[in-house]
Amino acid sequence: MRTKNKQTETEIRTLAKRAFPAVLKIAAPDRQGLMINEADLMATEVAAMQLVRADGRVRVPEVYYADFSKEVCSGTYFFMEALEGASYSSLGDSLSEEVHQELRRRVGQVERAITSIKGTRFGSLVDESRQYNSLYDWLYELIANVLTDAKRKDIWIGVSEEAILSALWQDKAIFDQVNQPVLVHWDLWEGNIFVKDSGITGIIDWERAMWGETYMDDRFRSHSRNVDFLRGYGQEQFSEEEWRRIYWYDVYLYLTMMTEGAYREYEDDGVYQWAKPMFEQAWDKLAEKQV
Repeated sequence: MRTKNKQTETEIRTLAKRAFPAVLKIAAPDRQGLMINEADLMATEVAAMQLVRADGRVRVPEVYYADFSKEVCSGTYFFMEALEGASYSSLGDSLSEEVHQELRRRVGQVERAITSIKGTRFGSLVDESRQYNSLYDWLYELIANVLTDAKRKDIWIGVSEEAILSALWQDKAIFDQVNQPVLVHWDLWEGNIFVKDSGITGIIDWERAMWGETYMDDRFRSHSRNVDFLRGYGQEQFSEEEWRRIYWYDVYLYLTMMTEGAYREYEDDGVYQWAKPMFEQAWDKLAEKQV
């Protein structure tokens, strides 16, 4: 019929691609290469983005479709909106120092907005069996799990598992001071921040999000914390108890980075060699004084 305009499948795909720019993420078919704490990553990512979009204060991709059934694909998957711009980490020297300072300040504001989203229990966003009334219990699980992962791969930590968990127990009271779980991205480094025209267009990679404490996020770690971010976040001074919690979150991150290479099968041990002294620095800070 003259009113019909039949197209080939290839042409239809081209039209759809132009009309609906999207990103497809597909999970691995099994847990090989994953650490214990890397559970429910895709479900967590979708849940986190839906939470943040519903809140409305921080731009995240819209999830168009998610399928966790594995009926048509060996891994769970979802389609999400493609953000405008490029990752902050890719821009580097193309931005002036003034723009970098402003972006770091805006990241602090983003951090404040994300962690203004409140939960009811600490832990996983999607697995009720990994949710706790106590922040200490959640952090203990995270650290104990990564120590188990390290033991399985014979990773040299330099401090015994017993010493680390015993010291954590001694600091239980400082974690019990935190009663309100908040949403934590955990991995808010420059590669997960999209930028266009010197503005932030959105945040990606929410697979490690959790209900925790603000200071658990990457931007508060020793290697990334900076005054511009802190000013944007709205806190430049910390109590002694807050510093100790920050150092414990350092310990958790650097233990994870020291261990993950053995599971990812990195070509070299560069990440381990970088993270090991960072772990030692945090551990020494904790050993200086018990609150």
